[in-house]
Amino acid sequence: MTDPAPEAPRRLSKGERTRARVLDSAAELFARSGFLAVSLRDIAAHAGLSHAGVLHHFPGKEALLLDVLSRRDELDGRRLFPGVLAPCEPEPEPAERLRLLLDVVDRNTRTPGLVALYAKLSAEASDPEHPAHLYFVRRYQVLRRETTGLLAELFAAADVREDPAAVAQQLLALLDGLQTQWLLEPDAVDMAEQVRAFLRRHGVAAEGRGRGVSGRGR
Repeated sequence: MTDPAPEAPRRLSKGERTRARVLDSAAELFARSGFLAVSLRDIAAHAGLSHAGVLHHFPGKEALLLDVLSRRDELDGRRLFPGVLAPCEPEPEPAERLRLLLDVVDRNTRTPGLVALYAKLSAEASDPEHPAHLYFVRRYQVLRRETTGLLAELFAAADVREDPAAVAQQLLALLDGLQTQWLLEPDAVDMAEQVRAFLRRHGVAAEGRGRGVSGRGR
């Protein structure tokens, strides 16, 4: 008995392709100029659509911004934190989740537009009146909680006596700071290696895929 042929990927409808084009255009313009300086008409022109054409898919610039932000976060979240976004999916082992986190850091070096988008908008969104303010507040709440949980498991396995909540906050601050430095001078900053060095200083060493995670007791 032969195995069934794999299903062909579903073809996107015309409306889905148009929506994706608008999201790509918005992400590029927001990354370049920030949310406040870009109009919906700018996005429409960049996407090759009319203003009314964009409004057919998105009720306004605020809704478009939140869709741009959530699209990549959802993809990463399903890999790193399946218990949050997809509770029915099995959660990877802590060592694998750490490798996935480092994979995301490596991936970011190939997507400077998205890195710039998050760096620019997270700073803008510190204003409570910004439409993405609550989005970023919740995003960091999830990141702190899930990273703390991951580090707690890794520290326990490696017999490391560290405060996982404090180290999680430091790690997130490191990631944000490295991204800003990397955007300014990409050749001078190796984000993934700096993250690995930080983790080593706290007793956890992420090895190559399939080799697990080592640790040192304190």
